Amino acid sequence: MSGGDAAREVASPASVRAALSVRDFARSYGETVAVAGLSFGVGAGEILGLVGPNGAGKTTTLRSIAGVLPMQRGTIEVAGCDIARDEVAAKAALAWIPDEPRPFEILTVDEHLEFTAALFGLVDWRERAGALIERFELTEKRRVVGAELSRGMRQKLAFCCAWLCEPRVLLMDEPLSGLDPRGIRAAKRAIAELAASGTAVVLSSHLLELIEELADRILILDRGRGLFLGSLSEARTSLTGGAHASLEEVFMTITGERGADAGVPDEGTDGEGA
Repeated sequence: MSGGDAAREVASPASVRAALSVRDFARSYGETVAVAGLSFGVGAGEILGLVGPNGAGKTTTLRSIAGVLPMQRGTIEVAGCDIARDEVAAKAALAWIPDEPRPFEILTVDEHLEFTAALFGLVDWRERAGALIERFELTEKRRVVGAELSRGMRQKLAFCCAWLCEPRVLLMDEPLSGLDPRGIRAAKRAIAELAASGTAVVLSSHLLELIEELADRILILDRGRGLFLGSLSEARTSLTGGAHASLEEVFMTITGERGADAGVPDEGTDGEGA
């Protein structure tokens, strides 16, 4: 499959109803196009790996799905609810872990989970919250406020809050940042188990080994456009001609060894990233 053919594949909406549906999504910052006409779907229980160079449009896409950025063009549906027309219902089915979680500075770990439970209208949640705190190794930090948590502990707290609400769709942007090896292992296992329980997961990371290990399908973006959507085995045969090519080799083949345009905003910044 050529790059053009792959791009057309991405532009075709999923033929079956998905837990997450993105159709003809586009967003610009001034005259700079961050995302151009992107369409894809993620089914219940599926992990979609979102990869691309810096400035490719990954974070803009995730923030728009999460409702952090207002829609400009296209349609995004979470569990059948349009994020623009039925925002409350869409967000009730969604959990979002950004690349740099920022907890409330004056709330403790326990209070963050209590706030999350109240926000999502959860009942009988305390036992589950306690199990999550233990699973993500925050037991000794339960009464520590957000301002005093390390980078890795903030990441683990974000996991706890996301898992607590049992989302239909989970968005993750560089979820392993700041975690130690044991935390990384626990996080990978937790992501796989959450998907196995029926949650649709969109996992964005520059760690291609992580995507290769966990993702059922991959979506490769570059300069705001979808270049490929499919399984790694499909990418290997259609893009490299080799049955054993790594995701890194596939990535380099389809995007080239170049960075994104300098005019595209950087991803992961405090502003509206690409």
